[in-house]
Amino acid sequence: MTAPLFKGVITALITPLRDGKVDEAAFRALVERQIAAGVHGLVPMGTTGESATLHPEEHRRVVELCVEVAAGRVRVIAGAGASATDKAIDFVRHAKTVGADGALVVTPYYNRPSQAGLSAHFEAVAEAVQLPILLYNVPGRTGVDMANETVARLAVHPNIVGIKDATGDLARVSWMRANIVGQQFDLISGDDPSYLGYHAQGGVGVISVTSNVAPEAMVALHEAAAAGDYAVARDWQDRLIGLHKGLFLDSSPSPAKYALARLGLCTEEVRLPLVPTSDAVKPAIDRAMADAGLG
Repeated sequence: MTAPLFKGVITALITPLRDGKVDEAAFRALVERQIAAGVHGLVPMGTTGESATLHPEEHRRVVELCVEVAAGRVRVIAGAGASATDKAIDFVRHAKTVGADGALVVTPYYNRPSQAGLSAHFEAVAEAVQLPILLYNVPGRTGVDMANETVARLAVHPNIVGIKDATGDLARVSWMRANIVGQQFDLISGDDPSYLGYHAQGGVGVISVTSNVAPEAMVALHEAAAAGDYAVARDWQDRLIGLHKGLFLDSSPSPAKYALARLGLCTEEVRLPLVPTSDAVKPAIDRAMADAGLG
């Protein structure tokens, strides 16, 4: 495979809300914090950004704002998934128009398309817009799992440049390395707890929820792994494992917003049907933050 287009720590940004609206000032500050911490990229309007509940005009504004604030300092991969192919194409077109570096396109949720349907969906998106596309496989959210063979077929398309694999199945990265050859195809984890293992088997980065809260630590973990220093990388993983898990003790991104609110960076507000993190799990998140050096 050729050099990756997207790699390193890429934060799946939360979308801060205040009084029912996107808190643009908080979002700007969060983007600046991420860049200062040394992350390699940003994903606005992915699952963690509450893309399923924000209105289309809000979705577009958040992507626009992220590109504007990043100002070319890091790559911006716009979340552009939808349950209907034409809606996904609209979001990818917008991402290109405002200057995003790529688009993250999730398997269509709720419809549960066949593998043939998944292939047709992604091919239609890739043909419609000349922008690098990352496939996004997250069956726990969408109800459909994209088979390895489907990924391999799609990888030959010049606009499909990689995958965010949020399955946590580490055998997949080895299969893809063995079966996707001769073209650029970035293997990116979408599962923080298993990222270190994913990287060890040939992954080039992680689209991370944890880095919303602990960006410096996630960058340190990645850089140690990228340098082949797995002893140091394991130390960072040990510090972060509680946070990796804690941020999913309640419906995501509520725990991440709770943690960021504790740091004074946004409110805990989420949009229904999500609700703020329950009091029952807050002590575990507090402990995980302390273990990660966040007080």
